[in-house]
Amino acid sequence: MAMSEFDDDAGSADKMVAPGFSEKALLATGIRIGTPIRTKTMEPFTTRPKPDGLHMIDYPKTLQRIDIAGKFIAATGAKNTVVYTSREHGAVAVEKFCELTGAMPRIGRFMPGTFTNPLYPGHLDAELVVVADPMSDTQAMVEAAKLGVPVIAVCDTDNITDDVDLVIPGNNRGRKSIAAIFWLLARATLVHSKSLAEDQPMKYGIEDFETKVDEEQRPEPLEERTSERRE
Repeated sequence: MAMSEFDDDAGSADKMVAPGFSEKALLATGIRIGTPIRTKTMEPFTTRPKPDGLHMIDYPKTLQRIDIAGKFIAATGAKNTVVYTSREHGAVAVEKFCELTGAMPRIGRFMPGTFTNPLYPGHLDAELVVVADPMSDTQAMVEAAKLGVPVIAVCDTDNITDDVDLVIPGNNRGRKSIAAIFWLLARATLVHSKSLAEDQPMKYGIEDFETKVDEEQRPEPLEERTSERRE
């Protein structure tokens, strides 16, 4: 039987998207698997849906946007960049990204005033904000918008992107896919900041960016809306 373009084991094991990381391994993370919903602004980043109705993300555009985002972060300065996720499954990815690049991590509840209230003890001065999901990370985006701080966001097919300055299309609900996205983004940031050669391995592998199931301490703040294949 011929392999379907939608199979998890599709892609080439010989084509590398990063040193030691093949196209086949990338697709196995579920990075391109979207949701049954596709918003108007996400249409340009999708291909035709799967037979079961899940919209599929055009992953070469994901890789292209990751590279652009890495260049943007490097130009702004990672030390001036806040990276935020409210979801437990993105926590390790954000922590490792910030450890490698020097960006400022924020995980869990985003306290009102973090950006806008200089008197708040946890106040941060951000020149750039990166969020893992515009749907659940709204407070950070609202405060960034009030200050005119640009926002980079990992966006799934059902995300509304009106307040996002740079979209990185990708599955932002899966542990493995969000790990892959932030691992690739860390590489791009380090390469564009001249801290890592293009053929040089990083300190951590993708598996180090993944939040393991037993590390998730609390339920997701928003209901999961996709099949277990997105994990």
